[in-house]
Amino acid sequence: MRVLVIEDDEGIAHGLGLALRQEGWVADIVPSVAAAWAALTAEPFEMVLLDLGLADGDGTQVLRRLRAAPPGGLPDPATPTLIMTARDEVASRIAGLDMGADDYVTKPFSPAELAARMRALRRRATGRAQVLLTWGDLVIDPASRTVRRAGQPVELSAREFNLLMTLMEARPRVLSRQQIEASLYNFDTPLESNAIEVHVHHLRRKLGERVIRTLRGVGYFVPTDEDR
Repeated sequence: MRVLVIEDDEGIAHGLGLALRQEGWVADIVPSVAAAWAALTAEPFEMVLLDLGLADGDGTQVLRRLRAAPPGGLPDPATPTLIMTARDEVASRIAGLDMGADDYVTKPFSPAELAARMRALRRRATGRAQVLLTWGDLVIDPASRTVRRAGQPVELSAREFNLLMTLMEARPRVLSRQQIEASLYNFDTPLESNAIEVHVHHLRRKLGERVIRTLRGVGYFVPTDEDR
């Protein structure tokens, strides 16, 4: 679950990075309009956190270009975007939402509120109304980052949990290894060639072989409940 943070205040950016990692997000942090656009055109992101007052321009420049981008490529114009700014006037909030932002928080905000708003945006983006994700007797709670199988807790690493979430939210679509890597790793993380295969192996050992299926030569998927 990868998020692009566009924030030019180093202290705020550092704090956000720590808070997001604790919530399981993979964060890339950039300080400017130019760097934001370069990132958005290079990799897919599940979400954007956007500061409005940037050193080389206004964050709304990024938002306008993002929403005007053609579908089916990079950047994805449907990427959920949350504005975070010290501008607490009602007019600024309305303007940001009317430009295409999906939500808005005013600095200073609590990390817990930001995390809850991000989970809500992710549910809407994936067309999911339910808080919990379920597959047979498998229950995933994104808020507490816990997994239960037949009522029993299952211990997963952070990347195993994120991989399971990524496939569960995409089901029954097949995701390629490259798509999964783009969701689980940021620009600065070194990646071993067989990392995804190793995580899938561990998940199958912990959850059972039938949860994550392989479509040979294409990628991985979680089948629908009917195809279990």
